[in-house]
Amino acid sequence: MKLSTPRWWYVREGAPAPVTRALLKPVSWIWAAVTARRIARAVPVDPGAPVICVGNLTVGGTGKTPVVRELLHRLPGAHGLSRGYGGSEPGPLRVDPRIHTAGEVGDEPLMLAGEAPIWIARDRVAGAQAAAKAGAKVVVMDDGHQNPSVKKALTFVVVDGETRDNSWPLGDGSVFPAGPLREPLDVGLARADAVILMLPADLAEPDPALIRTLIKKPILIARLDPAAPPPPGPQVGFAGIGMPWKVERALKAAGCELVDFANFPDHFAYDEATLKMLSDRAEQFGAGLVTTEKDWVRLPPAWRDRIHAWPVRAVFEDEAVLERLLAPFS
Repeated sequence: MKLSTPRWWYVREGAPAPVTRALLKPVSWIWAAVTARRIARAVPVDPGAPVICVGNLTVGGTGKTPVVRELLHRLPGAHGLSRGYGGSEPGPLRVDPRIHTAGEVGDEPLMLAGEAPIWIARDRVAGAQAAAKAGAKVVVMDDGHQNPSVKKALTFVVVDGETRDNSWPLGDGSVFPAGPLREPLDVGLARADAVILMLPADLAEPDPALIRTLIKKPILIARLDPAAPPPPGPQVGFAGIGMPWKVERALKAAGCELVDFANFPDHFAYDEATLKMLSDRAEQFGAGLVTTEKDWVRLPPAWRDRIHAWPVRAVFEDEAVLERLLAPFS
């Protein structure tokens, strides 16, 4: 059973569930120690093409996949690489959107495969080697900052920039499962080359306190901007991503007449009963249904014409800085 991301992970002050957090602390120490030992003992393998990693410091959605999409568009001859989380195929396998399903290859690879060559592999080295052998000039790896098996030529870590309403993307500094961090902040930042701070489209400026926290590395400001307006008229929205509540807020900020919104766990597999429930809810309001592109590719084909996929893209404030970082791979 998939569990939803706890919102209390991302509370800046006065987070609830203090007893739960205290009980989870020892587990988080073990998690951090195991991660550190695995990274320290690894000997990274050069797969035959430079690898750009787009990773996370935290568990949960930060906007990594839109960044991967943007880099694939900017880099000639780039192939994407994903673990294919949620899919049954172990890989290495090049994703073909004409024949593969999200249940086989994962939702994010399937979403990107119509725009660039995308590979999935649970063994990241084998996946990167397969992409290089197939002619990739550069491999853009979605996630994998904590995977030390592949030699990385450039590493971005994407950090959520939402700090309104007592939100704090790094929580209280605790490592999973006591908090959202995958490893201690300073440790994860030390291996990164740059931070991409992903702001909501309706947030004018980043929080200065968050900038000070991340200032040890170059910071690129980016936004998740709508690639198209939301569908007109009243809508019932839903999302099964790392932080589904961010989709609700983004839809409202983009002018969507949102009458209801349903949150689901990340990579949620939509079944007929769930979709019928959503459809009935929309009918009560005389509304349409809207979701993310990532959710849309997980829908049964019979439902796709009935549900609107709302696209967003990563837009960088300082194009010159990004271009300088990518220049060696262009």
